[in-house]
Amino acid sequence: MQEAPARIELRVEHITQLLNTLDPYPFRERDLDPSAEAFILEWARDLPTHQALAVIVHVAGDRRDEAERDFPLALRHFFAARAEQRSRDLRQLFRVGRVSLAIGLGVLAICILLSELVAGRIGDRPFAQFLDESLIILGWVANWRPIEIFLYDWWPIVRERQVLRRLAAAHVEVRPTQARA
Repeated sequence: MQEAPARIELRVEHITQLLNTLDPYPFRERDLDPSAEAFILEWARDLPTHQALAVIVHVAGDRRDEAERDFPLALRHFFAARAEQRSRDLRQLFRVGRVSLAIGLGVLAICILLSELVAGRIGDRPFAQFLDESLIILGWVANWRPIEIFLYDWWPIVRERQVLRRLAAAHVEVRPTQARA
């Protein structure tokens, strides 16, 4: 038996409240309003990752217009585009990491060579040891950023991309709500 999807529910007067009014594109390609996007993302992050998602939008009144019919497709399109953007961000981050790593390893190699030269020329004096250690530290510090990228920086991007992909695949439903008396 398949588990019921985790629900994200929104209530609005009209479906266009969820869209960015400054976006000139046709309805199906419009961006979400930033506050609506933040609300949906926060809810999705808090829901279990193993569970499918459903976005239920309750709209005041019982009249259905074209915007309400097209909203499920627009919402899935929006989050799919955001997920693709995060994939591009991840590729760019790894590209920067590879370039940084090449530079860092080059700096480390030069620092090790200079350290060996200093040790061979100056000998075992305290200044030589200071210079030797400083060059080695500089070489490793030059690798700090690529190490940070490859060990830590990519995880948040992957997590957000997973949430965006789940939202792009979510069941989206627009339900009319009756006005309260």
